[in-house]
Amino acid sequence: MWAAHEVRARIVSVHRETAGQDTAPVATLTLQPTSTWRGHRAGQHVLVGVELPGSAKRLTRAFSISSAASAPGEQITLTIRAHDEGQVSSYLVREAQPGTILHLSQAQGEFTLVESPATPTNNHLLFITGGSGITPAMSMVRTLLRDGYDGRAGRKVTFLHFARSPEDQIFAEELAGIAAADNDVTVHLRHGDQVFSEFELRRLVPDHRNTDTWLCGPAGLVDLVRDAYTDGEGELSPRLRMEFFKPAVARTAQPGEAVEGEVSFTRSGKSAAATGASLLEQAEELGLKPEFGCRMGICFSCTRTKTAGTVRNVLTGEESSLPDEEIRICVTSAAGDCHIDL
Repeated sequence: MWAAHEVRARIVSVHRETAGQDTAPVATLTLQPTSTWRGHRAGQHVLVGVELPGSAKRLTRAFSISSAASAPGEQITLTIRAHDEGQVSSYLVREAQPGTILHLSQAQGEFTLVESPATPTNNHLLFITGGSGITPAMSMVRTLLRDGYDGRAGRKVTFLHFARSPEDQIFAEELAGIAAADNDVTVHLRHGDQVFSEFELRRLVPDHRNTDTWLCGPAGLVDLVRDAYTDGEGELSPRLRMEFFKPAVARTAQPGEAVEGEVSFTRSGKSAAATGASLLEQAEELGLKPEFGCRMGICFSCTRTKTAGTVRNVLTGEESSLPDEEIRICVTSAAGDCHIDL
């Protein structure tokens, strides 16, 4: 468990959130990080590194933190849905046991809560989530309730969530308790054929475009809600904050073919056509100055997160279209469209 700089975490417990017969079961993992953990703000996510049994390499994926905001060294929870095509999520939900050691990044992301009892306002807060997108919103609501948030001075919270079925509902018992309590948090759960509609949103929150709103869920839900927050002139309300599930970008160049696609360095806002050169070289051509060491893929100094897209390891020829994975940009080139957190 000791690490000088890297964050690691031990799984303390595994709690099943949905029925066992579910095709994509959900579990909440309680983690005890090392003292190097700096804590997190409600709504942030973390990169989790797992060394799967029988594999010689570490796989890294991003998961939202579902527990209330944490201080340095405190326990956190990750609530994860297992997908058949997801090696890391399937392992963590179906096979990981208490005592398993995981590698963690520090908390990341700006999809965070801006309201707290320490900064009281009369804002109406609105959360719209779908499926596993409920996890960062639950972190925010748990933080508010833990810290003494209530309906005084007109403050209130509306929570609108969409799930495939009642059996597939994550945090069902806790949400029922929140809805029944006298805390000015109104919970609306929609299952199955009950899809999002702007008409219902206007009924629940008439002034939704001027309401601080957090939206997280699959792309279809995000598109519908975006339309509801866009005025007649095509302007999106600045009160809407969004985070959505990123599909892998699968357009790739075949070996020997010219590379087609765009490399986007998302943090800097710069992009360029994929040329086949290493991502480190392409970043430097755009005037960026990422950290590097050996430039041969040995020291790992240049490791960055590919949030979406297809890349090729220039040493092995191996390609990957998995989202949210760590890559060494000195020995990795774009094999199609890709997004790099740089």
